[in-house]
Amino acid sequence: MKAITIRVYLGVLFLFSFFNSHAQENISSSDWKGFQQLHFSIGQTEATLVVPKKALPGHPWMWRARFPNWHTEADSLLVSEGFHVAFINTNDLYGSPKAMEIWDKFYAYLLQNYQLNERVALNGVSRGGLFVYNWAKQHPDKVSCIYAEAPVCDFKSWPGGFGVGKGSEGDWAKLKLAYGFASDEEAKAYRNNPIDGLEALAAAKIPVLHMIGLEDQHVPASENTFTLVDRYVKLGGIATIVPCTQGEQSLDGHHFPIETPRLVADFIKYYATPKTTLDPSNYHAMRGGLPNAQRTFEREKKGRVAFLGGSITYNSGWRDSVCLYLQKRFPETTFEFIAAGIPSMGSTPGAFRLERDILSKGPIDLLFEEAAVNDQTNGRTDQEQIRGMEGIVRHVKKANPAAEVVLMHFVDPDKMKDYNEGRVPAVIQNHEKVAIHYNLPSINLAKEVTDRINQGEFTWKNDFKDLHPSPFGQGVYARSIIHLLETAFSNSGNRGGQLVNYPLPAPLDPQSYDSGYLIAATTINLPKGWRIDPAWKPQDQTGTRANYVNVPMLISEKAGSKLSFDFQGKAVGIAVAAGQDAGTIEYRIDKGPWQTQNLFTQWSAQLHLPWYYTLATDLTPQQHRLQIRIAEGKDERSKGHACRIRYFFVNRP
Repeated sequence: MKAITIRVYLGVLFLFSFFNSHAQENISSSDWKGFQQLHFSIGQTEATLVVPKKALPGHPWMWRARFPNWHTEADSLLVSEGFHVAFINTNDLYGSPKAMEIWDKFYAYLLQNYQLNERVALNGVSRGGLFVYNWAKQHPDKVSCIYAEAPVCDFKSWPGGFGVGKGSEGDWAKLKLAYGFASDEEAKAYRNNPIDGLEALAAAKIPVLHMIGLEDQHVPASENTFTLVDRYVKLGGIATIVPCTQGEQSLDGHHFPIETPRLVADFIKYYATPKTTLDPSNYHAMRGGLPNAQRTFEREKKGRVAFLGGSITYNSGWRDSVCLYLQKRFPETTFEFIAAGIPSMGSTPGAFRLERDILSKGPIDLLFEEAAVNDQTNGRTDQEQIRGMEGIVRHVKKANPAAEVVLMHFVDPDKMKDYNEGRVPAVIQNHEKVAIHYNLPSINLAKEVTDRINQGEFTWKNDFKDLHPSPFGQGVYARSIIHLLETAFSNSGNRGGQLVNYPLPAPLDPQSYDSGYLIAATTINLPKGWRIDPAWKPQDQTGTRANYVNVPMLISEKAGSKLSFDFQGKAVGIAVAAGQDAGTIEYRIDKGPWQTQNLFTQWSAQLHLPWYYTLATDLTPQQHRLQIRIAEGKDERSKGHACRIRYFFVNRP
């Protein structure tokens, strides 16, 4: 796959495709009781976010459903103590499915862009009760608690007015339109009001607190709060009712003063403040930090940032979050982001494709590199893991001595097993040797995810789900990476001085792949028994990878076919598409002894897998000849003798 170069200018957002939030970047701000309030929109819907001066760990927050300026005493207390407070204006949708769609997008947007906690405290005033309970019932795993004030819990009571309450004819008409009801009878037959279907919410033990007026003639407690709480408690839910009897009971008892805003704030703070959140700094090694990157972004007002890795880097998720964070952190900077993740690729392929996929665009200022999952899964040796990772780092820094590199170790079940049995995974030890030697920041996400699961913050099965993380897991990665960047960029010393051209120390391994490059296999003289397919694609209905399908490929499917490749370098190999008919090759260097390489992988039966086979290393830095012939024998699982070469790869002297 060719690396995807994404040029991002002011106003362009990187959002998870699965969030589809359509947030607009015309963000403005205003003062809210001494705090910053951000104003923006989700699609066409206006929204706000009040930002604390210092957020609590885990970024807890409260979400107001309606009337954001009504009884804000508890809001003020929460913001002053580290909470965010959010609001989106779905006012005339009365908690309808249309409103819930907008709420889902708003929730995703806030988590993606502001790293707010996955569990939110909901605040429903009056008709806001329709919103908070309808959304909470859909997402009990995303709610920490519910505070409601004179809440509507059954729209037949208000605005319908079919009970003892006064109702509202105009609002009833709007509500029917929002829900798509054709008649009063259809609306009255609806069975998904807040008072209905509380089983999942009760099973999740979501605590609720209602403050009510006993004289309320618009939203009578007898038809709303009392009905809901009675049903909820009988299902095992946790509920508290506080009658507010002091002070003026206006608007027919529907408006009343909140006697104990501290109680409201403490209720929300107790349940919504993360109790078990670990500090991501425990999994970060800052070492030399990122001073050059910050100086470049702030002074030059431009930056080239690259992401190199396998499928976890290729897929949408944490990478998009990091791009967006950098855009927001340096709003006057024009960024070029290079997404060079390719599934199944580890550090050895990364070292040899680095020049084509990244450095061909020019020297980079900041590289995010991950290979711990594929280096281990693909069976690369300790030596290969160090040579590949060190080769990437040295090659980047030879192209730009001021370049910064962040190494990341992602999680998989094998690494979790190692940590739970008291071992540091060997691949992480190897990559950390490189990070330490070159004084690079690194992030041990494998250990962080393992510890968070062990502490009960979330589960692998239901939350993280796979080594290709769920949206939730992508958020875990993004928050930790952004936390490291925030720490690095908060160093005031980064803003002074000149860029530092980091001197390269002596290599850990003199044979590291620090001058790797690719040569298209179709450029060699075509030998007998081989052909070039200008746009190869498989005929066996099995899968492929980008850049290894509908591209030129050097192919032979006949045992005994030979080829020669002349090169100058310290290492050589072939990058092939190894499918269900992959054969076995024999090869030698400079007429040395013939060696054998089986091209069939454990995944070849289902996929024409791109695979880098390093055929020779530790060569003298001079001209060499690689000879290859297709062997008569083959893997017993293979259906043929095919050798399909996309590239030769060489480590220059």
